[in-house]
Amino acid sequence: MGDSIESSNLIKIPVSKLKLGMFVEAIDKDKSLVNIANAGQIRSAEAILRLHKSNVSHVWVNGERSLPELGLGKVVSAPKPVARKVSVERATTQKQAKELIVEAKDLIQKVLSETFEGKAVEVEPFEALADNLIESVMLDADALKCVSALRSKDAYLLEHSINVAFLLITFGRYLKFDTDMLRQMAIGGILHDIGKIKVDSEILNKPSKLTPEEFEHVKLHQTYAVEIMGQTKGLSQISQDISLMHHEKLDGNGYPLGLKGDEIPTHGRMSCIVDIFDALTATRCYKEAMSPAAAFKILLSLTPHHLDQQLVYEFIRCIGVYPVGSLVQLSDGRIGIVWEAKGRNALNPKVKCFYSVKHKCYTKVEIIDLLRSSLNIEKGISPSSLEIDPTPFY
Repeated sequence: MGDSIESSNLIKIPVSKLKLGMFVEAIDKDKSLVNIANAGQIRSAEAILRLHKSNVSHVWVNGERSLPELGLGKVVSAPKPVARKVSVERATTQKQAKELIVEAKDLIQKVLSETFEGKAVEVEPFEALADNLIESVMLDADALKCVSALRSKDAYLLEHSINVAFLLITFGRYLKFDTDMLRQMAIGGILHDIGKIKVDSEILNKPSKLTPEEFEHVKLHQTYAVEIMGQTKGLSQISQDISLMHHEKLDGNGYPLGLKGDEIPTHGRMSCIVDIFDALTATRCYKEAMSPAAAFKILLSLTPHHLDQQLVYEFIRCIGVYPVGSLVQLSDGRIGIVWEAKGRNALNPKVKCFYSVKHKCYTKVEIIDLLRSSLNIEKGISPSSLEIDPTPFY
C-alpha cells in the first residue's frame, strides 16, 4: 500500500478533472491511497482514458511535480478564488488549443495547395489531426470553443473547415457516438469544402450578392469534391458522406445529387446543420457574424424541408443557448465572453467581463458566476455590434 507516500502536497482529483501536465503519483482504491509503479505526468488523453477504462474514479496528484502553470505547486487550506483557478487552467489548455488550430490551418493550407495542383489527398495526416481535435475536446472543450470563436475574414475557408470538424465532434459526442465514428466525421468535416479550391476566388469572395450564374459556379465545388474524393485512397464512406452531403436537403432540392429523406443518413444531416450554423456565425467579406441565438432561429426556420427538425433541436441543446466563446450583455451593461457553461450553468454561465456599453469604456477584467450573482444575461450579441475588438480578452 502507498500510505507511506509524503502526502503534504498530494491532491485527490477525480479522473474526469485530470489535465495534461498533472503528475499522478497514486490511485484511490477503496478510499485508500495506493502507490503505482508508473507514476508520472499525464501527457495524452489516452492516459486519462486508460484510467477511466480501469474503473479508477479518483487519483492523487503531486502538485509540486505537476506543470507550474496548473497552479498546483502549493496546497493551501483556503480555497483559491474561482476566477484565478479558471484562468490558470484555461491559460494552459487554451495555449494548447491555439497551437493545435495553427497546426491544423497549416495542414489544410498545404493540402489545398496540393489539390489545386492536381495531387491526390493523403488521409493519414487528417486522421492524426482528427485524433488531436478529439483529444482536445475531451480535455477541455471550452478552451477550443474560445479559440475557435476568434475568426478572421481572410482565413475563412481554413477556419470554417476546422470549426465544422470541431462542431461535428462536439455534436457526435453529445449523441454518444464512439471515437472511431467521431474520427471519421471529423475527417469529413476538415475536407468538406475542399472543392472550393477549384472555384473562381473572385466569385467565392465577392462582397455583393451573387448572380444566378455565379451561384451555379460556386455550387460546382461539390462536383469538384466528388472527383477529389474519388481519387483519395483510404477515405471512409462516412467521411465522404460528411463532405458530399452538407448541401443536400431533405426535400430533395439540394446538391450535388439531390438526395431526399432517408437517402441522407444521420451523419449527413448533421453536417448540413453544422455547416450552416458555422457559416452564419462567421464574419465574411459580404456579411457580419450573427449571434448563436439568431443562427438557431434560422436553423429552425429551415426545418423540416431542408434540415432534420429533431436533430436541430438536439444541436441547440448540445451547443447551448449561450455557447462558450460567444459574447453576451449583462443586466448592468457590461459585455463579456461566456467562459464556462456546463450542466446547470448552461443558462447561468460564468462570464468574463471586460467592457461597459453604459459607460463606453473598458472595465476591470472579472469572471462573474451568474449562478451566484444577482446579474443576468440581457442578450447575446455579435462581435460586429461592438465598437471595440474583443479579441485580446480571449
